[in-house]
Amino acid sequence: QVQLVESGGGLVQPGGSLRLSCAVSGRIFSINDMGWYRQAPGKQREYVAVITRSGSTAYADSVKGRFTISRDNAKSTVYLQMNNLKSEDTAIYYCHRLGSTLWGQGTQVTVSS
Repeated sequence: QVQLVESGGGLVQPGGSLRLSCAVSGRIFSINDMGWYRQAPGKQREYVAVITRSGSTAYADSVKGRFTISRDNAKSTVYLQMNNLKSEDTAIYYCHRLGSTLWGQGTQVTVSS
């Protein structure tokens, strides 16, 4: 059974950085396209970034130039490096295996002074 487990969230000041991790178990990770999504209070879940099995990446306009998605196939882990964080980045961040119904449990990111 495939499981996605996020970690790395927390409280950070505006302009700060965090790195989220998503560990994938139970299947051959390297064949999966993976993504990060987020959901702010009172809003719908939205796309943040994706990375394909070949390493191609794409980003939402709101995070382009500030966030970087990457993957380590040897560790079956996908990362989201978040720099220059803004208050509007406050949300629960979820890892998702594209093309499936698999989601992680989420990790809270709060950007506040």
